[in-house]
Amino acid sequence: MIHNNKMRHLAVLSFSCAILTACDKAPNETNQTTDKQVVSNPAYVSDVVSYVDPLIGTKGPFNHRQAGNVTPGAVVPFGMFNFGPEHAYTKELLAESEGISKKILEENKRVPVSPGGYNYQASRVKGFSFTRLSGTGCLGASGDVPVMPFTQDITFSPATDPINAYYSAGFSHDDETAIPGYYQVGLDNGVNVELTATARTGIANFTFAEANNAKLLFRTSYSQLGSGDAFAKVDKEKGEVTGYVTSGNFCGYLGEYNQRDYYTLHFVAKINKPISGSGAWHDDQVTLGAASSKGGMGYGDNGWPDIGKGAGLWVNLNLKDGETAQMRVGISYVSLENARENLEKEQAESSFAALRQKSHSIWEQALSKVQVASDDTSKLRVFYTALYHSLFHPNIFSDVNGEYTGFDQKVHRVSETQQVQYANFSGWDVYRSQLQLVTLLDKKRGSDIAQSLFNQANQFDGVWDRWTHNAGPTGVMSGDPSTIAIANFVAFGANDFDVSGAYQSLRKAATQPTEFDLSNVGCPVFCRGQKPSLDEWQSLGYISAQSNSWEGASETLEQASSYFSLGQLAKRLGKSEDATRFVNEAGFWRNIYNPAATESLGYIQGRNKDKSWKEDFDPFSGHLFVEGSPAQYLWMIPHDGAGLARVLGGEQVMSDRLDSHFRKPDGTWVLYRDSAEFSDVSNQPSILSPWMYLHTGDAYKTQQTVRETMAQLWLDAPDGIPGQDDLGQMSSWYVFSSLGLYPKYPGRADLVISSPQFSKAKIANITINAPGASNQHIFIESLKVNGKSTLNSWIDESYINQPVTLDFVLSEKPNMAFGNAAENRPPSYTPTTML
Repeated sequence: MIHNNKMRHLAVLSFSCAILTACDKAPNETNQTTDKQVVSNPAYVSDVVSYVDPLIGTKGPFNHRQAGNVTPGAVVPFGMFNFGPEHAYTKELLAESEGISKKILEENKRVPVSPGGYNYQASRVKGFSFTRLSGTGCLGASGDVPVMPFTQDITFSPATDPINAYYSAGFSHDDETAIPGYYQVGLDNGVNVELTATARTGIANFTFAEANNAKLLFRTSYSQLGSGDAFAKVDKEKGEVTGYVTSGNFCGYLGEYNQRDYYTLHFVAKINKPISGSGAWHDDQVTLGAASSKGGMGYGDNGWPDIGKGAGLWVNLNLKDGETAQMRVGISYVSLENARENLEKEQAESSFAALRQKSHSIWEQALSKVQVASDDTSKLRVFYTALYHSLFHPNIFSDVNGEYTGFDQKVHRVSETQQVQYANFSGWDVYRSQLQLVTLLDKKRGSDIAQSLFNQANQFDGVWDRWTHNAGPTGVMSGDPSTIAIANFVAFGANDFDVSGAYQSLRKAATQPTEFDLSNVGCPVFCRGQKPSLDEWQSLGYISAQSNSWEGASETLEQASSYFSLGQLAKRLGKSEDATRFVNEAGFWRNIYNPAATESLGYIQGRNKDKSWKEDFDPFSGHLFVEGSPAQYLWMIPHDGAGLARVLGGEQVMSDRLDSHFRKPDGTWVLYRDSAEFSDVSNQPSILSPWMYLHTGDAYKTQQTVRETMAQLWLDAPDGIPGQDDLGQMSSWYVFSSLGLYPKYPGRADLVISSPQFSKAKIANITINAPGASNQHIFIESLKVNGKSTLNSWIDESYINQPVTLDFVLSEKPNMAFGNAAENRPPSYTPTTML
């Protein structure tokens, strides 16, 4: 993402110049000032919730994928219920986006303001929905059943209000509070809104300054990207509104395959004040006095719902001026009965204050699993906010009675040792580090997520979908992230699920092409096959440019990581022949490395079925591969860094090429979206690249680049997340990087090492001591592991089952010997045979 931030660029320039000077020093000049520095020793911070700012990452280029796309609201870790604001357009916002303005005003389409429904630059609210996803790239998902406190007459159908100019209310950030588990905003219609939540329920306080005309609008069909059907009815005697919405359409505007229904959310909303009347609308028709409504928005003719479609109802409230109407909501993806039970079991008669305090305590407990010490409150805010965003997904999907709707659209119940079924698996994103972080903090949760993925595969004819949304497979993105995820779960100690059954299913998927694998249904964005064109993989040793995939070369790299992870899982299960086979297949990435891709340099390049190289090759084209360029994908070989160095011409060549990838010729850093010639550490294809220096022996460059990335891209501000957070993946990268660690290997729990930015930290079995850690002391002078000095730039998996203490001494100058010798570098896994 490109930010026009002068302070950021000035800091970049001065910092990079200082570091470049330091890096020119000889090894024996690097230890001159360490013993003289004044070292503070701050204590581990407490009350960590107070360091979270949910508004970080909510601002970015309007209606654009490069924003953080996170959303504030009331939610508990991994909660099904995410209660928060849905923003509306204004004419000023439309003026900033000519394309969106045309789509709304000329094409008559309804478009969300931002993924997640919230954008810091917006100034109007159209409702408070029960479900949201955090940080998606696609523009909208869920956002089910927005409820709007309203104080004007219903003069026309809300379905026909193009930008919700009438059926919305203004607000100011000066009267907005967002903390974990709680959200408050004052609206300019005189209503103050307070929200809090449990795992499957929410509670809202709507305080109306003036009682006249007080009402609640239930925009039942208005999920962020439309709905196939919706229903709501009011029972005045019981004081409740019940109903459902049937929706789907994730990324549906990118292709017709996902323009379909695949989940139904049922809800019950209990209101503690008398309902004095009601009405309803359907499309352009309004019916005063109606007690029910039915009808969906649809998905239009191209995945964007049409303005003028949709249904909902409103209830009039009998209030006094200044009085509060309280609404308690339970939801379920199974039935209304389950929604009622969820509400009864999770709220009972607890007060709003008690539920808010419970939510606060749950977050405090979850966030305190990672302890850090620092005097820098801004850095602490960025860190704990990143950890907070890392713990949103996947989401609890089963009800309190264990029931959930499966991918076969049948009702299932969790069994054996599984406690919870989870949904919303952003596989292509979160396999890289988010699921490892979640598992490191809670092995049982990791096991349940793993079993959830296996359950979904069993309900979907053995196919492990790469991007699941509620009860539906979407096929979004590329590769086979589920295989990597399962291998990672086991590696990080989550084995309380059917590991053997999952392995057999994944092995079958890796060796036997399915009808989906051989079909281009849904391609390019929603390819249905778990292993697209597996027949080509088996016969050619790569995925071709003519394959059933989004793009062949990047698909080959993704699959190489998948096969490597499957080989590691096979090894853990004692299946040595499988382990050897799959690690060898992980070496197929070499079949798409062309040493003569350009006149002077080799790159990963697309290849045709006849084994010729794909023509019109531009290594700096940002869209040639999936969300990246060949220059960026070159480094996405996590399991064989030494092998990559060899094909590039040696470790010095690799180090030099990394230098030119992260810096322009004048030495200035390029770490986010500038030109696809350079890195973009705000997006998945580039997030591994800073760590690849470790395979050249220049470990200090990893330390320098990771620290610089954090300093430039992650800010204590509403625009503080550089790209879409992708359900916590990018935030998890920041969490690990802050600790000086990273889970580089698919299917292994070994961690590669950089320099921690906190003076001490604890996570799971790992204790980190780094006295004097600062923005200046970014290089590792020395390291002890459990009291023993080492020059290794990685640690093995032993920390999963036993305590490990890392004692760092950091310096302003690099120790060139650290991680330099071949025996001190992270392992590489080079195949013994090739196809």
